[in-house]
Amino acid sequence: MSSVIRFPIILLFLLRLAIIVKAESPEYRYHFCSNTTTFTPNSTYQTNLNQVLSSLSNNANNSIGFFNIPSGQQPDDVYGSFLCRGDVSTDVCQDCVTFATQDIVKRCPIEKVAIVWYDQCLLRYENQSFISTMDQTPGVFLSNTQDISDPDRFDNLLATTMENLATDASSAASGEKKFAATEDNFTAFQKLYSLVQCTPDLSNPGCRQCLQGAISNLPSCCGGKRGANVLYPSCNVRYEVYPFFNATAVEPPPPSPSPAVPPPPPTGSGTRPETEGQSGISTVIIVAIVAPVAIAIVLFSLAYCYLRRRPRKKYDAVQEDGNEITTVESLQIDLNTVEAATNKFSADNKLGEGGFGEVYKGILPNGQEIAVKKLSRSSGQGAQEFKNEVVLLAKLQHRNLVRLLGFCLEGAEKILVYEFVSNKSLDYFLFDPEKQRQLDWSTRYKIVGGIARGILYLHEDSQLRIVHRDLKVSNILLDRNMNPKISDFGTARIFGVDQSQGNTKRIVGTYGYMSPEYAMHGQFSVKSDMYSFGVLILEIICGKKNSSFYEIDGAGDLVSYVWKHWRDGTPMEVMDPVIKDSYSRNEVLRCIQIGLLCVQEDPADRLTMATVVLMLNSFSVTLPVPQQPAFFIHSRSQPTMPMKGLELDKSTPKSMQLSVDQEPITQIYPR
Repeated sequence: MSSVIRFPIILLFLLRLAIIVKAESPEYRYHFCSNTTTFTPNSTYQTNLNQVLSSLSNNANNSIGFFNIPSGQQPDDVYGSFLCRGDVSTDVCQDCVTFATQDIVKRCPIEKVAIVWYDQCLLRYENQSFISTMDQTPGVFLSNTQDISDPDRFDNLLATTMENLATDASSAASGEKKFAATEDNFTAFQKLYSLVQCTPDLSNPGCRQCLQGAISNLPSCCGGKRGANVLYPSCNVRYEVYPFFNATAVEPPPPSPSPAVPPPPPTGSGTRPETEGQSGISTVIIVAIVAPVAIAIVLFSLAYCYLRRRPRKKYDAVQEDGNEITTVESLQIDLNTVEAATNKFSADNKLGEGGFGEVYKGILPNGQEIAVKKLSRSSGQGAQEFKNEVVLLAKLQHRNLVRLLGFCLEGAEKILVYEFVSNKSLDYFLFDPEKQRQLDWSTRYKIVGGIARGILYLHEDSQLRIVHRDLKVSNILLDRNMNPKISDFGTARIFGVDQSQGNTKRIVGTYGYMSPEYAMHGQFSVKSDMYSFGVLILEIICGKKNSSFYEIDGAGDLVSYVWKHWRDGTPMEVMDPVIKDSYSRNEVLRCIQIGLLCVQEDPADRLTMATVVLMLNSFSVTLPVPQQPAFFIHSRSQPTMPMKGLELDKSTPKSMQLSVDQEPITQIYPR
């Protein structure tokens, strides 16, 4: 065999080696099974379902990556479909759908309505037709654990990009993929990768409506995050700061290259036939041209496989920003700078005063506005402990937490320097008869969601595990866009990775927001924060202060007042009259129920914040029925105190498990 023949065979082998990747399970995203309609095993419905799943698998190699099919007759008819991501090959689509047909029946063994999402495809079936119907239920919201730098500029770029992609995808001709993807430059070193897709059976207006609904949820569910994914049955959108789709599959094909080797001279021109030596020269030329191409393809394929695997970690594990603050020196600010910024703590610069000190507005030499908290000199915390706590808290980076910029420790002065938040605190608006009109229902719902995401970060998503211990409306600050930021970590406690509860003899916090087990016995955990959040959410809905609640309809406090109306079937009567022209009944009822579930007497019966965030973002999640909450007794002459404490026994721990952000979240707390 000549070298001219042998080389193409070697080249084909290299190319095959480069593009063949070991088959693996598609990357699971989420699934939903409706337990309201089930079928009996080995029934006619299951026979029809098996036929549908077989047909979907057999048709997974079509050119548009989409197929739907009905099977059977009422009442046992089944409708099924799949949709593959628009950039994947037919082989990847086939593998994903085949795996899905086997996986979905394991996740939803007897449910008639089921859907499962993977990174590369989705598959669904129901007992009624959904073909050509725009469907946004259930909705799933997944967000990257990391925050983006310069979130305002990033969100503006994202909004423009998503709008353009939605226009492109919803303009596709009938029978074509309704899919669009692109990459944009965010910084000199960072790009934004975005993708949108609808099922091809939707009309163009239906596709547009579905995508706009998904895109409109990005700010509330995932604003300021480095990546997010909104999944609906009929469409989905996703963005990341790393390449998660095959860019070559969505770009127009490049123009055909010019022939690299001149064509042979025409026969009869008098040129002598090639000799063996001339043939050897031709082989060298071919090798010189083709070998670098083959090597480049091999390297590109290996790099692509690496990038395809790497993004999974973004959702599975919490990773902090690389520019961590690890030294005291990087945070320390001298007293002269702080005094100059605040005009020597002038009364004109004073923003407020709390139990732990006074707060002043300041302006640094570079023009940055800051909030300076001058801690009370009666604090018993030592200098080294103060420094260590500051370094730890400075690592907390989340758009719904007030950012600690630095500290000053000179003599007896202990000073914390925070970012300045322009719109003061939530109570400044919520309990003022005039200003509360600026808090319509959509703004209040956004505030509730932002607080929930901030607490979730403290409890589960940061590299620390923090119990705040003093959540209340006055500790929720609002930026210029009315986005909430949790502040005042003077009472916060940092937990170890495996620690679920702490005890203290020094009860600090605010009565009315304290859980009974903390106020009476000094036992605190993330579930005591959940109690405070429950009170806070009820205050936002009712527009009434829990701390100065006057007896209404026989209820001695706000929690009792809300519970009485819930029990009597009149929960909407507790709603602040100011929002009666802007509220969503479903959202208000859901928030009331979440609030009551957070103030349950037994800490084990309270929700986790991961559950709350999912419940706020998806109405397909069924909420438990709240029981009678822990009640407080009010005295006109004494501070509010719990009516009874909650003794934690040593029985078997309970766990709450709910699938969110791809992995089950399990929290275990002693009862």
